[in-house]
Amino acid sequence: MYKASENRYDEMTYRRCGRSGLLLPAISLGLWHNFGHVDIYEEFKQIIFQAFDRGITHFDLANNYGPPAGSAEENFGKILKENLKPYRDELIISTKAGYGMWPGPYGEWGSRKYLIASLDQSLKRMGLDYVDIFYSHRPDPDTPLEETMMALDQVVRQGKALYVGISSYSADQTREASRILRELGTPCLIHQPKYSMFDRWVENGLLDVLEEDGIGSIAFSPLSQGLLTNKYIKGIPEGSRAANPNGFLQKDQITPEVIEKVVALNAIAEKRGQSLAQMAIAWLLKDERITSVLVGASSVNQLNQNIDSLANLHFEHSELEQIQNILQ
Repeated sequence: MYKASENRYDEMTYRRCGRSGLLLPAISLGLWHNFGHVDIYEEFKQIIFQAFDRGITHFDLANNYGPPAGSAEENFGKILKENLKPYRDELIISTKAGYGMWPGPYGEWGSRKYLIASLDQSLKRMGLDYVDIFYSHRPDPDTPLEETMMALDQVVRQGKALYVGISSYSADQTREASRILRELGTPCLIHQPKYSMFDRWVENGLLDVLEEDGIGSIAFSPLSQGLLTNKYIKGIPEGSRAANPNGFLQKDQITPEVIEKVVALNAIAEKRGQSLAQMAIAWLLKDERITSVLVGASSVNQLNQNIDSLANLHFEHSELEQIQNILQ
């Protein structure tokens, strides 16, 4: 039977999530990849144990995580039931709905029908009475924003979620969603945007909106699907994401120009005593508007390396200038 480390809160840094009562670990564990039925149960169970032992209290899921869709929630629910149940009140468990999940017109996007049905399914898969955070996973161009936000408000009032958030909404959409939720009496707790050194769209207004409205943020894909590591400096290794023709990272994204930037960034990281991945995570956390960085992990060792990025979050002005020149 798993017994959590007594020192689990000694090292981790916790940040306040916007203007709320909730603290999140600076690094959270995402179960997007490596936690489905196609993966090895004993291996990802150990990753989850190690995460909690090192102070990661926030585990991020979505209805469609797997593969197959739903299996990451099922696996996490099993681990929760068999090992983590005594620690439930120490955990922040989040899930989302927005992408295709079942056939027909009610199986994706942002209708009240879909969002509430999806959360009910997620709770059943995980064996939970409630999740801590429930997200609208993406904006719906055809459903009124009021309907989507009213569904989020409803699940809080039903006791199925403690907080709600949004993911991948633009600055303008975020401002309007926040206004609606505030008027309903259920503030928007958090926004989950894609953000990395190679994808900086959030700097064009979104971070300012989050700061103005007191909304926290958690960055996903901080390593740009593995580009911001030393993995691809000498080509595309077998078994990597880029080697998988069905993966999110495709070979044509690994251009000579990208590799040139990766090599230059890696040199700065080495001088800092960090891996490139560690520096990429630290670079995000330098901004206090970033509450947490969402990392994935395919092994305990990889998870530990990501958490160890917290050992050096300070950047000299000259380092930031160098990084900016490389990324331009």
